[in-house]
Amino acid sequence: MSRPSDLIQGTLDLLILKTVALEPKHGWAIAKRIQQVSKDALQITQGSLYPALHRLEQQGWLRAQPGVTQTGREAKFYALTAAGRKQLARELESWERLSNAIGLVVREVD
Repeated sequence: MSRPSDLIQGTLDLLILKTVALEPKHGWAIAKRIQQVSKDALQITQGSLYPALHRLEQQGWLRAQPGVTQTGREAKFYALTAAGRKQLARELESWERLSNAIGLVVREVD
């Protein structure tokens, strides 16, 4: 199982932006969705998630609004801003380049 420290630097931002791209989610739901989609390979701790959410909000890529979870708990719900959508596109493009380059190296035949 990967830990956040196992993730390539900057990947957490991409995962968060991609996760909230379809609909606003609160922090715990973001972490659970990443875990679910990765088939439990990625588990994001609160100690990594909430500083990242705050940083993305400060950069203007996420907007936080108060809301109520399905269990009736008050929470901040995070949504992409227009700038966040542009950043997501940049992050996805960068990830494709990086993952393709890594793939070339690890598949290299001697």
